[in-house]
Amino acid sequence: MHPPDSGLSKKAIRERIWRFLEEKDIPIFPRPVYGRIPSFKGQDKAAENLFSTSEWRNARIIKVNPDAPQQPVRLRALEEGKTLIIASPRLRSGFVLIDPKLIPKSMYRTASRISGFMSIGRKLGINDLQRIGRIDLIVEGSVAVNKYGERLGKGEGYGELEYAVLAELGLVGEETPIATTVHDSQVVEDRLPQDPWDVPIDIIATPTRIIRCNRGPRPRGILWDKLSKDKLDEIPLLRELLARKREAP
Repeated sequence: MHPPDSGLSKKAIRERIWRFLEEKDIPIFPRPVYGRIPSFKGQDKAAENLFSTSEWRNARIIKVNPDAPQQPVRLRALEEGKTLIIASPRLRSGFVLIDPKLIPKSMYRTASRISGFMSIGRKLGINDLQRIGRIDLIVEGSVAVNKYGERLGKGEGYGELEYAVLAELGLVGEETPIATTVHDSQVVEDRLPQDPWDVPIDIIATPTRIIRCNRGPRPRGILWDKLSKDKLDEIPLLRELLARKREAP
C-alpha cells in the first residue's frame, strides 16, 4: 500500500489502513476491521515466520494480546509447552495465566481463543505476577508498524498500559523482545506519530518476511501523570499499584 502521508494523525493512519484492507478484501472474520486489530489472510503464515525466530524458540513465558489474528500464536505457545500470559479485556480483570501443563491438550484450542481463555485461565494478582518472574517475549497485535519499531494499535491504549504495568513490576524492560504479526500492507514506510507512553517493537512478522526494527527506547513504567481518571477508575490493578506506590518509603 502507499505509505501514509507525513503529518497524518494516528486516527487518520488507522482509518486509511482499515479502509485499504477492506477495499482489497484482505481481512478475514471478524469483519469489518474498523476499530479492530485486523485479522487477515495469511496470518497463519505470519505466525509461522515468527516461530522461526530465536526469540520465539528461546522463550519460556510469553505474553500475547487477546485479539483474533494472534490466536495461532497463542495456540502454538501452548502446544510447545510455553506459559502463556494474556491480558483480560480492557485489563479489567488484570492478567490471565494459562499453563499448558495444567490443562488437557484437548483444551488448548479453546484456551487460545478470545471466547475461552478467561474461563480456562487463572486470574493473576500483583503478587502472582511477581512470582512468575520475567517475561521472555511479548507478542502484540497492530494496525500499523514500520521498520523503526513504531506501532499503532486500535487506539484504546491498552497494549501500552499492559506493558507499563509489567514494566512497573520489573517483569519486562528494554531487553524484552516485542514482536507483532501483521499483513504486509500494514507495514508503512513513513514514521508514525508516537506519544511518550508508546512502546516500540523489535520484530515484525508478515506472511512473507521478518523485519528487524531499529527502535528507540521504551517507557520504564506507568506514566502516572498521563494516566486518565477513567482508566484508573475502571482497572483495579492500576489502583492497587498506585496505592503501593504511595505507601512505599
